[in-house]
Amino acid sequence: MTPDQEITARACLEAAETGSLDFPQIVGTLIAAGFESYTVDFRCARNTYYLPDGDSLDLSGHAPEAPVAAEFDAGAMQAAIREAQTKAPGYTYPGFCEKAAHAGCAGYIVSFIGRRAVYVGRTGETHVEHFPN
Repeated sequence: MTPDQEITARACLEAAETGSLDFPQIVGTLIAAGFESYTVDFRCARNTYYLPDGDSLDLSGHAPEAPVAAEFDAGAMQAAIREAQTKAPGYTYPGFCEKAAHAGCAGYIVSFIGRRAVYVGRTGETHVEHFPN
């Protein structure tokens, strides 16, 4: 991983948390830097960014205030995603993380080459969200 790629991943994580870039802008920036995917793990507050050659960068991420709920509520997860997609009034990424954890989402995988995000519950339940065209 080049120093520029590491700087880009760190800047995208900070931009998500501060709201200075939205999801499509972050995805575009990471793709342009050569990344193929990233994961977010709410249980250990880690974000990992992956390059196609297998190299990765592990960074400290947002830690939800409450533990991840035991049951995965796909409807609540979809509602949190829709708020992000529509940039609902008051939307923030940290707020999204709290709602995701409350919905039982332990983490998610964003695949640029697969054009989707996969949200995962503690017992393996999933919700797949395809990127809009």
